[in-house]
Amino acid sequence: MTLRVLCVFLLSGWLSVSAAALPIPENGPALRIQGSNTIGAELGPALVEGLLQEQGLLKIHRETPDTANEQRIVGQTAQGQRVIIEVAAHGSSTGFTALKNASADLAASSREIKDSELLALQALGDLKSPAAEQVIAIDGLAIILNPANPLEQLNTEQLARIFAGEVKTWEELGSRGGAIHLYARDDQSGTYDTFKELVLSRRGKSLSSAAKRFESSEQLSDAVSADPQGIGFIGLPYVRQAKAVAIGDGASQAMLPLNSLIATEDYPLSRRLFFYLPPDSRNPWAQALATFAQSPQGQGIVATSGFISQTVQAMSVTPNALMPEGYQSLSRHAQRLTVNFRFAEGSASLDNKARQDLARVLDYIKHNGKTERAVTLVGFGDLKDDPARADLLSKLRAMAVRRELVKNGVVMREVRGFGALMPVATNSADEGRIKNRRVEVWVY
Repeated sequence: MTLRVLCVFLLSGWLSVSAAALPIPENGPALRIQGSNTIGAELGPALVEGLLQEQGLLKIHRETPDTANEQRIVGQTAQGQRVIIEVAAHGSSTGFTALKNASADLAASSREIKDSELLALQALGDLKSPAAEQVIAIDGLAIILNPANPLEQLNTEQLARIFAGEVKTWEELGSRGGAIHLYARDDQSGTYDTFKELVLSRRGKSLSSAAKRFESSEQLSDAVSADPQGIGFIGLPYVRQAKAVAIGDGASQAMLPLNSLIATEDYPLSRRLFFYLPPDSRNPWAQALATFAQSPQGQGIVATSGFISQTVQAMSVTPNALMPEGYQSLSRHAQRLTVNFRFAEGSASLDNKARQDLARVLDYIKHNGKTERAVTLVGFGDLKDDPARADLLSKLRAMAVRRELVKNGVVMREVRGFGALMPVATNSADEGRIKNRRVEVWVY
């Protein structure tokens, strides 16, 4: 740490314990995190513990104050000074409110920031910039039933009608059990916001007033497990003793919330988990936690916490008759990486997650000796009136990724475009079209 930087910290009420360590505030917590219960219940505290360990702190433990869904993670310096990081998990929207009123340094969110929130927080800088918007993990919303329910799959249209209260009995879905009992997260929850966006609002539906609401993910899951007539939606780590069903969207095949399908964001109810760090923040712990979350160690904690890490791996894909022949041939001879490149809305530019993934893919390619004609890029798109245009656009998206890889010394084997074939979401909504505009990476 330079003398100039150290002086800034001292003037701001921070004390540096060593040249390599993060500074410790003279009073109060080193970092205040507020927002998503999905993140704040376990993943956020686990990442904080990892950062404290990396900083060499001792006697790391959690303290639970009297307020529900709040924790303090505490460590101790070699000199005996306590370092406190506070985590409040009352729902994603509360994180952005806390940034606005300066009661938090970092917002944890299980959904993307809304335009209205961006506007309200513009004084803090551009929260959509790559440094501010940090995707820390991928999650899937699981649709859960009581284990005794024989139903195996649903589509998003059925889900919308079920949770709007229009489908009232299990018999209407070809199952058994009588009246359907609905379980949902509370209004502050990013899980609820995601479900509302992906399922309800897209079809002009609202959640039925008969739904039982929960702030706690664990309590919701356990309630569904105990109710033979129950159905709910939950983040993947909280399925617990319940039964998850396969979900289809539009023309996509029904998919279970499997790790590989969530990692690529092909599963219809996959979602990103975020840290939002104000660009103008002067809290060094906030930036350090965001950086740690992206590191291999941080992504390891993501995986052990039950979420899907962004660590790139190769996976085998079993060919089937619904795939075009060229794709079947590819799946017989190559492996697909557990990442899809997607694009900013209304743009040919890679989105913030794709920029992070680019570095991870390059690292995988170089460490596994795949730089010379061992990589094939496969582009897909949304439905167009002219199939030839869809084919062209899908290949152009793959070419955009190719340019970035070639800049870094990768000699491609092939670039292909499959147009609007093999959709992973409905093409009747903007969100679905954006998901279908994707580029897969295959390695030989």
